[in-house]
Amino acid sequence: MKKIFSIILFLLFISNLNAQTAEDIVYTAEDLIKGETAYGTFKMTVKTPDYTRTLKMESWWVGNEKALIVIKSPKKEAGNKTLKIGNEMWEYLRNTESVIKIPYSMMLQPWNGSDFTNDDIVREANLVDDYYLKKVKGGKIGNVDCWKIELTPKPSSAVVWGRLYYWVRKTDYLPALVQYYDENGTIIREMIFSSYKKMGGRKIPTVWKMVDRESDGYSTTLKMLDIEFDIYIDNDKFSLSELEKGN
Repeated sequence: MKKIFSIILFLLFISNLNAQTAEDIVYTAEDLIKGETAYGTFKMTVKTPDYTRTLKMESWWVGNEKALIVIKSPKKEAGNKTLKIGNEMWEYLRNTESVIKIPYSMMLQPWNGSDFTNDDIVREANLVDDYYLKKVKGGKIGNVDCWKIELTPKPSSAVVWGRLYYWVRKTDYLPALVQYYDENGTIIREMIFSSYKKMGGRKIPTVWKMVDRESDGYSTTLKMLDIEFDIYIDNDKFSLSELEKGN
């Protein structure tokens, strides 16, 4: 009897997995790694064939709507900041004490010489809203069964990618890999998630590595040092006056 009951539970579990829509899967994965609000400290390592450089920073987010990022080191860049409110983005340069408005056309430019774009850093794009999603044949990433979700841009969306493949682990609904293609079907870059552990009260991938698939030897690794989710953040944190404050 117990064996039959176990088989029934297993079949129900499998059925539930299959019933998940592509939108449900991606929405859940994004929510798990973002939360409604978040504050964290991070280390970013940029590697090229010629040099390696490391930044440390702290960041505050409210979903995809608001973000503030403050560089803490190295010394020559400490105090530089990035602010995003809605569809607008600014950078503050400490050495010149100047604020620069970043036009929307530059959202896909590299952020601070890394392989992450301005859009990646402030989480402007909303995948479920900006793309059509559908399941395609999945597989294993790091020996873990994953859904593979194909994303194609909606005509009204201001996105540059011709297609994305978002791989989500079936065991915990966490992202494993995102592949970015241009309109000609050429892969441009990949985001590889790893080092899954509990941080900020939830299990998350604590290392995100963006790899340039067009040029050998270029990658940027973002490592979470500490993070808190779904916390209160004063709205004044996301303001031009806050942007111009010293550290």
